[in-house]
Amino acid sequence: MSIRIVIAEDQAMVLGALAALLENEGDITVAGQARNGREALQMVLSQKPDVLLSDIEMPEMSGLELAAELKRQRLGVRVIILTTFARAGYLRRALDAGVSGYLLKDAPATALADAVRRVHAGGRVIDPELAAEAWSESDPLTDRERQVLRQAGDGATGAEIAATLNLSEGTVRNYLSEAISKLGASNRTEAARIARQKGWL
Repeated sequence: MSIRIVIAEDQAMVLGALAALLENEGDITVAGQARNGREALQMVLSQKPDVLLSDIEMPEMSGLELAAELKRQRLGVRVIILTTFARAGYLRRALDAGVSGYLLKDAPATALADAVRRVHAGGRVIDPELAAEAWSESDPLTDRERQVLRQAGDGATGAEIAATLNLSEGTVRNYLSEAISKLGASNRTEAARIARQKGWL
C-alpha cells in the first residue's frame, strides 16, 4: 500500500521538484501540493494523507504553526519539516509542535524518501548535528514576547502591534522591553535580529 503525502512549499519550482522526486518512488503517492500553510491545512483535512512534508516559512501560516494546529486537532498525520534553516531554535519549536522529522533542503534526495518511509512507520528523523545543537541553548522568550517581537521586527509600530494582538500599547512596550532585556539587545530591531538568527521567531 502506498504512503500518501501532501507537500506544502511556497516556491513553485521547489514544490514541483519535490513532488516529481517523490512520485518516482513506487511506494509514495503525492495526494496534494499546497502553496501556503492554510491551503495545506485544508488539503490535509480533505485528503487525509499519512505524511505532511512542509517548509517552515510560508504565507498565511508557517510550517510550525501548521504542525501545531494538526497536533491540536489530533489528525494523526505525521509531519516532516524540510527547510533551509539549520537553526536549533526552529528544531526545538518543531519538536514541541509534534513534528516527526526535520530535514535540511541540502540533504540528498534519497534521504527524503527514506525519511518519509521511516516517519510513516512510526520513527523519527532529525538532522543529527542540529539535534545536538538544539539542546545546548534554550529559548528564553514566551509565546507572547515572540509574537510582539516578530511584528516589531517586521516594522510594525507599538500601536499597530497592540491593535493586531488586542493588547494595550503599554503591555506591548512591556513585552518588548522584556524581550530586549532577555536577549541582551539595545533595541527592538536588534532583539528581533538576534531572535531570528537563533530560530526563536
